[in-house]
Amino acid sequence: MNLSRRSMIGGIAALPLALAGGCGARADQGITIWAMGNEAASLPRLLADLNRPAGAPAVTVQPLPWSAAHEKLLTGFAGGSLPRIGQVGNSWIAELAAIGAIAPVPSAVHGLLTDQFPAVVETNRIGAAVWAIPWYVDTRLQFYRTDLFARAGHAAPPLEWDAWKRALHRVKALGGAGDFAVLLPVNEFEQLLTIALSAGARLLRDDGARGAFSEPEFLAALAFYKSLFDERLAPVASATQISNLWNEFARGTFAIFTSGPWTVGDLRARLPAEMQGRWGTAPNPGPRGIGSAAPGGSSLVVFRGSHAAAGDGDDPSWDLISRLLSPRAQLRFQQLTGDLPARRSVWTQAGLARDPVFASFATQLEHATAVPKVPEWERIVTEMQIVAERMVRGQFTVAQAGREIDRRADRLLEKRRWMLERGQAI
Repeated sequence: MNLSRRSMIGGIAALPLALAGGCGARADQGITIWAMGNEAASLPRLLADLNRPAGAPAVTVQPLPWSAAHEKLLTGFAGGSLPRIGQVGNSWIAELAAIGAIAPVPSAVHGLLTDQFPAVVETNRIGAAVWAIPWYVDTRLQFYRTDLFARAGHAAPPLEWDAWKRALHRVKALGGAGDFAVLLPVNEFEQLLTIALSAGARLLRDDGARGAFSEPEFLAALAFYKSLFDERLAPVASATQISNLWNEFARGTFAIFTSGPWTVGDLRARLPAEMQGRWGTAPNPGPRGIGSAAPGGSSLVVFRGSHAAAGDGDDPSWDLISRLLSPRAQLRFQQLTGDLPARRSVWTQAGLARDPVFASFATQLEHATAVPKVPEWERIVTEMQIVAERMVRGQFTVAQAGREIDRRADRLLEKRRWMLERGQAI
């Protein structure tokens, strides 16, 4: 259902009240791209390598810091100053689609979605439309000490929860009194979310209008998460209490931590030479085999109000995105940035499929699960982790924690229920 910008903005509590403006059509014939981080720095070189047709519009890259990008997108929408194309973190797509800031992907370019990881594409599918084209991907999995697991009798961390936990006890027994098996910072939601997705928890119900944190699957995940602290396999500590992650990992203070592909370069740069053959990556464990994870990364969008918003796949903006997603451009992009390609076929060309460290990420992405696609999601998982930490510290039982997370989620979703009742939510 199409809504006025005023009603869209008024219906979403998470957005600033100042959002009352709109995106006007651009009079210029050039294409501006907003991009962030290393991708913004590498994009001009990638664009220079593209084979673009004669007379194609000039392209300008405007870099944004990640720390300010979300607010810049919202204020740009309010002031009608959004560019033609933008790099958008996948967790922001639901919010931008809900307020009407981005245009749906036209059917003429849906072919770009066929060589992709299904969970990443599903993240960008809201309602009946796809709203963004995945550009690069990431997810979180286990980084582990191969030597410590070998000493405990395992070539790699087992992939079933029960066997995985038994292996952790063996690894912990190898260390000293202050050593643990796994690091699960109590101020980070990603680890509990991974366990919940692996347990098959749906997290929200009623079309994303209410929490599902009291359902059996999530309670099983909470109980398993809590047991890792109760059995002293994980320290009750926040990330800020770990003085140096790399040093503690090298010392064997813990044998597993969860992170994403950006950590590969950090470990190769920060660990001493003698440690380089002593770590690896592995998919997350699950109740009955390989577990799940949330898909991440960034996608390319076309903003409403630009010339491409009419949905014409031949528009220069969509043509440029198509060229940026070609296998050749994806390979060059991976070489420039080190990012994991969105297109699965490029993994082989880039040598990632043969690299055991990166091959685990491909396996994990094949088992990933899209998280609920509601604008309030980031606030909900923040509340989830606040309650989970209090549970770990003994303030809630598992059942009480589930009910408390539901209560907090339902409060955050009040506006969504109001909009659903009026047919104003996508």
